[in-house]
Amino acid sequence: MSVAAPAEGEPIGGTPSAPVLLGAECRRCGTVTFPAQDACPRCTSTDMARRTLSRRGTLWTWTVQRFRPKSPPYAGDEGDEFEPYGVGYVELPGEVRVEARLTVSDPAQLRIGMEMELELIPAPGGEGAVTFAFRPVEPA
Repeated sequence: MSVAAPAEGEPIGGTPSAPVLLGAECRRCGTVTFPAQDACPRCTSTDMARRTLSRRGTLWTWTVQRFRPKSPPYAGDEGDEFEPYGVGYVELPGEVRVEARLTVSDPAQLRIGMEMELELIPAPGGEGAVTFAFRPVEPA
């Protein structure tokens, strides 16, 4: 993908061909958060360390967004034709569940428990920015 950079504020690192999500881990209790937080939601410690998260995980649950979300934060123009998209939670092993867009929206191609991998997709609103999404590692 020939993209310039993640959309402003996106918690993405790595490279376009091998992106990673940027989270945090509590040094006191080990809780992992995404996006990164300055305090632990479990023990309230502020001793947090930044860390990269796994690129692969398991689809924990999903749905299809079939109507245009309200703006903000949705960045698409009202005049643009809306295309439904998949959204779900991907469980990163031993880390955290991440809510994210999915690269497919066809229910026949999605199943709970399937392996997913992180990739970059064009961010809504164009402008050459990207955001993150998860794609099935293999067809369902």
